[in-house]
Amino acid sequence: MTTKDWYTLTETNNILTPSLVVYPERIAENIKTMIQIAGGAQYLRPHIKTHKMAEIVQLQLQAGINKFKCATIAEAELLGQCGAKDILLAMQPVGANIARFFSLIATFPEAHFSTITDNLEIAMEIANRAAEKNLKISLWVDINNGMNRSGIVPGTAAEELYKAIHKHPHLIASGLHVYDGHIRDKDPIARKKTCDRDFAPVLALKKSLEDAHIPVPTIIAGGSPTFPFHAERQGVETSPGTTLLWDAGYGNSFKDLAFLPAAVLLTRIVSKPNTDMLCFDLGHKWVACEKELPRIHFLNVSNTEQTGQSEEHLVVHCPQDSQPKIGALAYAIPLHICPTVAKYNRVLTAVDGTITGSWKVAARNNKITL
Repeated sequence: MTTKDWYTLTETNNILTPSLVVYPERIAENIKTMIQIAGGAQYLRPHIKTHKMAEIVQLQLQAGINKFKCATIAEAELLGQCGAKDILLAMQPVGANIARFFSLIATFPEAHFSTITDNLEIAMEIANRAAEKNLKISLWVDINNGMNRSGIVPGTAAEELYKAIHKHPHLIASGLHVYDGHIRDKDPIARKKTCDRDFAPVLALKKSLEDAHIPVPTIIAGGSPTFPFHAERQGVETSPGTTLLWDAGYGNSFKDLAFLPAAVLLTRIVSKPNTDMLCFDLGHKWVACEKELPRIHFLNVSNTEQTGQSEEHLVVHCPQDSQPKIGALAYAIPLHICPTVAKYNRVLTAVDGTITGSWKVAARNNKITL
């Protein structure tokens, strides 16, 4: 697993570019590392938004992981198709997605589905539909402890929301959901300090509820950068996602996390438009482009500076004496893997330098069948 050119493929002449290649052996290693850090598979609820693939779900199931987290109805449906037994939709359903959430429950009766909420109106809309169908729905109160993207700030309003869910005959108050993706300190000591500070109000909310004799069975907390710290807490499930494939962004920022890059972009030089310039067939249709350049880390091309990108092209400054020839294949790790995966219908799989097949990115769209 530590071979310098682990990514190198043989027989590449017929490979279309751009392509995304995943390495199942490295994914399996990352799953083992996740379980080791968490202290056991039972403490993990991995997010599938990064990969969206049935085969990676199956690798996790085979490793003993049986609880999962997802962001879309399509991802939840994929988990149901894979036979996952405990599935959290970690995006508050609104509008048509409430009906789709109930369709999931009807379609996969052997699975336990739950979701999150951060306001009483949506909680009661879910409760009313549950009453119509004579169901009890598990809800987690989504807490905003600094991410400022979704959730309710821990305090009196959050406590009242949790109590209302607990009291309703068609709802089950399952616990608290906390995503702290805003915590990105590169130094692990500073990251842990920030994580503990921002988690303190969550623990205070839990204590206040329990003092009122209202149980808070579980807290689901953390993304990839913070899950090792939450893994040390009692009564907490951790939900890393990027750890499965990893990327250059997290690899550069969180060197304390020993995960392996397991997804590589293949791209070819299509032009040399000027003396010190190369152009690759890797436009922003094929790699996450929400961040500033650079957007990839080259593995086998040196002395490069990414200077421009359009729909089909990536322009790179590279001294003449370092330039490969036109048509040369380059390997690169994306800075952000999650939205990169979603740009591909299928990824190639590679073992021992050989392309062995392909996996469908089954939940890349917002609908599979439901």
